[in-house]
Amino acid sequence: MEELVTRKIDLDSAYAQSVLGVNDENLRVLNQNLGVDVHARGTTVTVRGEEHRVAHVLRVFDELESMARRGVPISADTVVHATRIMETEAPESVAEMLGAEIVARKGKVIRPKTAGQRRYVDAIDENTITFGIGPAGSGKTYLAVAKAVQALQNKEVKRIILTRPAVEAGEKLGFLPGTLSDKIDPYLRPLYDALRDMLDPEMIPKLIEAGIIEVAPLAYMRGRTLSDAFVILDEAQNTTGAQMKMFLTRLGFGSKMVVTGDVSQVDLPRGTVSGLRVARRILGDIEGISFQELRADDVVRHHLISRIVAAYDRHDAQNAARYEKRQRELEREREAEAGAGSGAEAQP
Repeated sequence: MEELVTRKIDLDSAYAQSVLGVNDENLRVLNQNLGVDVHARGTTVTVRGEEHRVAHVLRVFDELESMARRGVPISADTVVHATRIMETEAPESVAEMLGAEIVARKGKVIRPKTAGQRRYVDAIDENTITFGIGPAGSGKTYLAVAKAVQALQNKEVKRIILTRPAVEAGEKLGFLPGTLSDKIDPYLRPLYDALRDMLDPEMIPKLIEAGIIEVAPLAYMRGRTLSDAFVILDEAQNTTGAQMKMFLTRLGFGSKMVVTGDVSQVDLPRGTVSGLRVARRILGDIEGISFQELRADDVVRHHLISRIVAAYDRHDAQNAARYEKRQRELEREREAEAGAGSGAEAQP
């Protein structure tokens, strides 16, 4: 067993409260997740445990203080993400990785919160078409909208186009009450919600009226060429192969596309193959197109969501394994029956 050691670190008094958390909540997170004894007296933090664990915690505190200096809010979830990144990614600086500002409005700053989200954001910068594939809450749509707003504010594009397939869930659109706008609005509501976090709500109707922001169902994209635009296709798992091809071929000069979806939540009719699955299979080797896979570790909603996603992933993997095992058993049974039949035919 490794010898226990005790080390101390003095935090900058201007940032100690942010690093330690309300009522030392962040210290409790480190105690629970890293197997060390951490306590603070004033701005002095004492860490006791196995030497390699203590050294890791001290590095975590350095990064957390650096994040606080950058103005990054430090919650218990931030501590968890920072420790996880330092254990698996070995980055030059967690503070630099998670401190990248995309857009800000009235003191609220939108930035990536996990290593996977940072890779996704970087991929959007570096590629013409980026696919963000991951579970609910992993930030794939929200960060894409943030990058679109950033591109518009920086005058990199002239307009933002947000679209979704209007997949019917048990009710025909034609039978729903209201105008066409009333019928399709629920499908597009998450995109409006994201915009309201990043732009002055009073400005959004004016930008829509001016054509600078367009939020419309996927069917409205047919026959168009989308130039000088940041185009986002959300819920892409609910496109067919033909719809996905139609959308991607709308790309015009000076435009950037982001396609987001969760292949575990396909709402298409049984037997219809998701266009997102097809695209991932046939477009992965094309330069200028990037596929970014976000995971349960990248979920930044309530901490239970990442656990729920992980549990469903395990369940799906187990079911897939059982299915493959049963298929192999059936194949062996068919081979045995075929062998027995040929043997019977050979008898005089």
